[in-house]
Amino acid sequence: MVSTLPSPHRVAESEIRLDIRTLHPQIVTWRRHLHQRPELGFQEQLTAEFVAKKLQEWGIEHQTGIAKTGIVATIVGNGKGPVLAIRADMDALPIQEENNVSYRSQHDGMMHACGHDGHIAIALGTAYYLSQHRHLFSGTVKIIFQPAEEGLGGAQPMIAEGVLENPDVDAIIGLHLWNNLPLGTVGVREGALMAAVECFKCTIFGKGGHGAMPHQTVDPIVVSAQIVNALQTIVSRNIDPIDSAVVTVGELHAGTAHNVIANTAKMSGTVRYFNPRMEGYFKERIEQVIAGVCQSQGASYNLEYWRLYPPTINNKQIARLVKSVASQVVETPAGIVVECQTMGGEDMSFFLDTVPGCYFFVGSANPARDLAYPHHHPRFDFDETALAMGVEIFVRCVEKFCG
Repeated sequence: MVSTLPSPHRVAESEIRLDIRTLHPQIVTWRRHLHQRPELGFQEQLTAEFVAKKLQEWGIEHQTGIAKTGIVATIVGNGKGPVLAIRADMDALPIQEENNVSYRSQHDGMMHACGHDGHIAIALGTAYYLSQHRHLFSGTVKIIFQPAEEGLGGAQPMIAEGVLENPDVDAIIGLHLWNNLPLGTVGVREGALMAAVECFKCTIFGKGGHGAMPHQTVDPIVVSAQIVNALQTIVSRNIDPIDSAVVTVGELHAGTAHNVIANTAKMSGTVRYFNPRMEGYFKERIEQVIAGVCQSQGASYNLEYWRLYPPTINNKQIARLVKSVASQVVETPAGIVVECQTMGGEDMSFFLDTVPGCYFFVGSANPARDLAYPHHHPRFDFDETALAMGVEIFVRCVEKFCG
């Protein structure tokens, strides 16, 4: 079902410079080429080859093979100045596409269902424009084409391999095409934009037996049900209501027959929060809840808990820079959306933990064209007008930051 969204705002085409408007059809072509050839995290060989070929054609210095398939392009302006990095993620998802379009995925069971193909195309458009207009900025721009954002954390090995060094990056920006916002809007805010993501798996060990004789057993399904309910009290009764957090049990598996009490039950879930001070709290509290319920029922357990991503927190000054630039590209004030937080997670957070920066959303939904399906849906697609907007905003950020 298509999401219900406000009508798209009028895109201020007069604010998209002529060179970028002229380049836009080519950016669309790149995006559609990439959409037809999706690849999963750390396997983006065709994608990396395509990006590297374009950079080579344009005479842009670049390094390949970083964190397996990552690429960093370096564009030097007309003099000494600060170093601004721009990040674009490249991986697709293990989803079978259901769109009936000419550029439908040609790789069975894989799809660009989150807009990363658009992110690559925007970054390529930005790289091309800047390489042709080096006289408009000083300093250096590093464009980071990152593998494996979708759950594998490709940002960390790229940072470890030095993408923010030589020259050292002073600030970093990145965008996400966002079907939760209509075309013609930009979501940008100071502070926490996206949530930390932590995950857990738990096996409950009971004692199986006949469904008619529960007194001879320790039923792990009953224990699991109590645990699921009790976990919800962590947010409702232990977390300050001013703070936002979510504990979700997404999987629960147990039993093989209607009249058999199983020996074990398995569950897994996720934890989300914005406040960095909560790191470590949920792991401890979840184990306390599980241990307490198991002890009261005579069961035992094994818990695995790990952090996937920290919260994505924007630097105040860089967020204000992006907001001021975006305000020149979209109609204001309606076009700038400050209340755009999401409990979704992003490994852009690792970059923002290392250097000041800002991650922001570019509205890409257009319900009138049936382009408003949510991210990770098999019919996800977006209004490609947003591609030119993304390039314009990136270029203006470079001009303003690098001077």
